[in-house]
Amino acid sequence: MANHSATILWSRGDQPFLDNRYSRAHRWQFDGGLEIPASSSPSVVPLPMSDANAVDPEEAFIASLSSCHMLWFLSLAAQQGFQVDDYQDQAQGTLARNKQSRLAITDVLLRPRVVFSGDKQPSDTDIHALHHAAHDACFLANSVSCDVRCEPIL
Repeated sequence: MANHSATILWSRGDQPFLDNRYSRAHRWQFDGGLEIPASSSPSVVPLPMSDANAVDPEEAFIASLSSCHMLWFLSLAAQQGFQVDDYQDQAQGTLARNKQSRLAITDVLLRPRVVFSGDKQPSDTDIHALHHAAHDACFLANSVSCDVRCEPIL
């Protein structure tokens, strides 16, 4: 189908490494030219070895799932003639031990709030059906083993 890529860049520089107190700050580069500062989460690796101002992999994972869901939702809403003006999701993920006792994102909760306008307004049933269809179509939700739940805010 399609190949996607990202370049992850980290360099030790002159900092010590073998004491395991090196900086986890690094950069993500994408094919469109965007570069994003990244780091381990301070909840996983304490400061100053982490950068609290950077995106951590767990946040990116949750944001990716939410973004994929939103893009499908918008497409499906447009196909059904529902005009979306605003979409916000304060997605949350849980880092916990999975069934194999490994740390993993075990649950992602999407809480989208969607504002519609126009003559054709979706019912609550329509909105739930759109979110269900978006979840079923989302490439990323189809790619992960954790639970991805959607609880729309109506």
